[in-house]
Amino acid sequence: MQQASYVDKITQDGFVIVPPIIYNCTINDIINALNKVRLGDVTRVRRGQVYAIRNLLNAVPFLKTLMQQANLRALIEPILGKEAKIVRAIFFDKTSEANWKVTWHQDITIAVAKRRNVAGFGPWSEKAGIVHVQPPAFILEKMLTLRLHLDDCTAENGALSVIPGSHRRGRLRHEQMQALRQITPPVLCPVSKGGAMIMRPLLLHASSASLKPSHRRILHFEYAATSLPGGLEWCVS
Repeated sequence: MQQASYVDKITQDGFVIVPPIIYNCTINDIINALNKVRLGDVTRVRRGQVYAIRNLLNAVPFLKTLMQQANLRALIEPILGKEAKIVRAIFFDKTSEANWKVTWHQDITIAVAKRRNVAGFGPWSEKAGIVHVQPPAFILEKMLTLRLHLDDCTAENGALSVIPGSHRRGRLRHEQMQALRQITPPVLCPVSKGGAMIMRPLLLHASSASLKPSHRRILHFEYAATSLPGGLEWCVS
């Protein structure tokens, strides 16, 4: 896809699906590193299987180098510029032991280094020892998410569905989400192993439980290129 059409699709639809950009050798290295993460506060475990890791860049340091590769940066910089950096990183896996569905929502929470009372920010929460807060919409509108897939992601194992263009409507209340779903058909977003989905956090999205539970491993990276107001600082987590 040419850069102009790529940028246009992100602007208009709020997402792009990218064919494989990492391959088996790299994927195996990532999976081996994930399997070595020690159980603790940053992991979520069900019946002995890790299904989520927060603070991912600290848990798997070599991902910091991987995510600087030119082909991955080329997915972010046309939108956010060369100053873009990862401000949150999470690992998700859907397995037979942790097979959940996610209802329609927008991603409206960011990770910060320390709580500070700044107008427009709140409510606050803490996850795995990391401070989280809901920021004003203008912060989220300047962010971008890269979801890197370590397995084929299909309709059968919980691929995302999205409402194209919904990111341009700002923060949506529940009733607004329901109304928008009635007039805009959802689009299923299957992604091949090694491929990626790029999306705006405010894009309305959901996923079903897997019909054939196996692995559906995803590295979720959130990017921003601007500072936060009022002395707040991003937490690279």
